[in-house]
Amino acid sequence: MPVSSPIVLSQGALAALHHLRERREINTVVLRCGESPDALLPDLEGNLTHDELVRALPADEPRLVLHSLCFATADGSRRIEPLLIMWMPRTAEEEERTYTAGFAALKEYLGDVHVHLTARRASQLEYRRLVALAG
Repeated sequence: MPVSSPIVLSQGALAALHHLRERREINTVVLRCGESPDALLPDLEGNLTHDELVRALPADEPRLVLHSLCFATADGSRRIEPLLIMWMPRTAEEEERTYTAGFAALKEYLGDVHVHLTARRASQLEYRRLVALAG
């Protein structure tokens, strides 16, 4: 799927996103802007719990995250919902325009991901809040 945004996904970022979709042991991909602000690069690929995901985000640097959130529905069935998160701490607001363009590029590339959110504080990534958004 072509991306019409000025931000491009590096080969490493594309490979990381592919791993998330194809491998059961990968549920989280964290991307960052590289030396050139028009390219997204993989920062982390892993099988992270919710708490590990929140701890993995730098306190003062933005990141873009694709995370498969696992949860139980009200009827007890298990569900996995992909989330696209723009982590934008207040201390990194000068990079917001660049990361917003990257976020738009990822939304376009990942058309089947329907839950998108911007978080500026870890409390905005609270597990029950994410489940409510996904469910």
